[in-house]
Amino acid sequence: MTERADGAGTQADVLFDFPCDFPIKIMGENTPELETHVRNVVQQQGLSPLSLVSRTSAKGNYLALTLTVRAQSRAQLDALYIALGVARFVKALL
Repeated sequence: MTERADGAGTQADVLFDFPCDFPIKIMGENTPELETHVRNVVQQQGLSPLSLVSRTSAKGNYLALTLTVRAQSRAQLDALYIALGVARFVKALL
């Protein structure tokens, strides 16, 4: 990312008006640890989930979670994505 000449932050930061409600999709193995991991990471990052919605795949092998948080900055979102993605049962983050 490059810094903008007008000092407004990076170009990616300009796409968001912080603070903002930000949805994150977490897809992984259908295991109770997935939701526990997500809740623990959110708490460790000093955030509170505005919502956490789950949906099981048709065959029941995978779980998709939609987490919505109130993000204060791009750096906070980056740290959250990194922390969420370290668990072996997390397969994708969007």
